[in-house]
Amino acid sequence: MEIQLQELIEQIKKDGVDAAEFEAKAIVDAAKKEAQKIIDDANDQANKILSAAKTENERIVKSSEDAIRQAGRNLLISFRESVTRELDSIIGENVASVYSSDALAELIVKVVEGWANKPDAEELAIVLNNKDLKKLEEMLLAAIKVKMIKGVTLKANDQFDGGFRIAVRNGSAYYDYSTESVVEMLSNYLSPKVIELLKEAE
Repeated sequence: MEIQLQELIEQIKKDGVDAAEFEAKAIVDAAKKEAQKIIDDANDQANKILSAAKTENERIVKSSEDAIRQAGRNLLISFRESVTRELDSIIGENVASVYSSDALAELIVKVVEGWANKPDAEELAIVLNNKDLKKLEEMLLAAIKVKMIKGVTLKANDQFDGGFRIAVRNGSAYYDYSTESVVEMLSNYLSPKVIELLKEAE
């Protein structure tokens, strides 16, 4: 009887220990599973953060590169416009300088001489502004007489600052050699060449 009681106590102890070990193992397994889930969630979150940071970094880099490219284009455009303005100014100064000197009379006579030989050039009119007409009238008339050019008259027109126009067919058509027209013509001719030179320097 005493032996059976001892065996019963031993069995109860063993069952208790087994149950405790089983429960402990279950708790440990659950804890490991939860810990792994926390680690996996943390890794997923970290990957999402890294991916978002990489995407944002790429966006910032691209945006910065685009901004630098645009700034470069703006700078080049501004430089070209500045060069074109400077070129226009230089051309304007040189044309105005020629047109304000006695060389203007010689230039007009040469142009008229060239036009006088054309079949549609009957009754040519040299059109100048009042100031230039008063200054050059005697010189022009004398030169035209010497060159024996006939049918040429001098007229005043203050619609342009300097230079001259050659009118044919009673003023129905004219050829514009005014300061503004010549500057524009030379600028239009030279500007593309300057832009090409600037492109070659890029």
